[in-house]
Amino acid sequence: MKNFEIPIIYRSPLISAIKSRRKQQDKMKKDFTPTLLDLGEVQLYLARHFGFCYGVENAIEISFRTIDENPDRRIFLLSEMIHNPQVNADLQSRGVRFLQDTHGQQLMGFEELTAEDIVIIPAFGTTLEIERRLRDTGIQTEKYNTTCPFVEKVWNRSSQIAAKDYTIVVHGKPGHEETRATFSHAAAETPTVVVKDMGEARELAKYIKGELPAEGFYAAFGEQYSAGFDVKKDLERIGVVNQTTMLASDTQAIADYLKQTMVEVYGEATVESHFADTRDTLCYATLDNQNAIMGLLDTPADLAIVVGGYNSSNTSHLVELCEEKLPTYFISSEEKIFSSQEILHYNFHARQEELTKGWLPESRPVRILVSSGASCPDALVEAVISKIAGYYGGGELLGKLIPS
Repeated sequence: MKNFEIPIIYRSPLISAIKSRRKQQDKMKKDFTPTLLDLGEVQLYLARHFGFCYGVENAIEISFRTIDENPDRRIFLLSEMIHNPQVNADLQSRGVRFLQDTHGQQLMGFEELTAEDIVIIPAFGTTLEIERRLRDTGIQTEKYNTTCPFVEKVWNRSSQIAAKDYTIVVHGKPGHEETRATFSHAAAETPTVVVKDMGEARELAKYIKGELPAEGFYAAFGEQYSAGFDVKKDLERIGVVNQTTMLASDTQAIADYLKQTMVEVYGEATVESHFADTRDTLCYATLDNQNAIMGLLDTPADLAIVVGGYNSSNTSHLVELCEEKLPTYFISSEEKIFSSQEILHYNFHARQEELTKGWLPESRPVRILVSSGASCPDALVEAVISKIAGYYGGGELLGKLIPS
């Protein structure tokens, strides 16, 4: 796989050494057991896979190279490059301005752009409407497009099944940048609807089976369907694709459920005429990180820490998996660890930070599971590890593990 040139501040000597060793030991990436950092009174277990994925490193490399190569031009990002506050803050400190917030609300009007400006398309991609608007302004969207290739893979698969007259069902968060982009690309070619979870998939199935009156669909799914969507006709042939950072198991469960719905309506013999196989749209990094969490959770532990941006979809799903087994603290950096007694962490269900006291247990050794999202720099994970190690006198031991 390609090696990217990204700022050294995002790298970690410790994490790089661990990942390199694990890669040599497990070239096929089949071993999901964690890596143990035994620091005496505290034992830290690092997930087999975590941190920057291919798409994120690609986006960061293009963005910082663009800044370096164009010192005299205005540079804009459509929205956050990736869902990590440190990386986005670094880009802004270099003079990059955002045109939209993460929800698609305008921070600056497109009419203020000129053909001399550079607009970077983020890793999530963007809608066809925005691409056209930028091109009409004379802006070269192709040259500064950092859309993740695995997101584009979803678009390509959608296009293939659209050509066979299937309706696209997108499993994703309706307001997420990637879902908005995927919806736009799919809706340009075929009827499209977004379902955010199994609850909405079950609701959609009721319209497929005719258990609910067709007119109720439009109120139930609000702005989640394409223009001209015909409930009676457009749900006869469907295929499921996903926002690449959703839980892979959830996407598969939704696809299996909707396929079974088609079997109930049309029979097993003709189900392939009504349901397209699209399981190959799952992102490898999302799947690897989630599988690594499952391997991590097989280890007896006192608590888990997941590091990443609070608006990161893939990170929140890692937290969700950990929460099912043990106390879990979702933090954006080591700065959220105030002391061995207090930690400020994010409750993504309530969408707010919470202060927990007495978060580290009195028992020894303390066993902590550690992972991070696909948009989180390894340097942040090392900083979290170092801070925790310091509470147990493990700093010296940790220092011996970090290559000089």
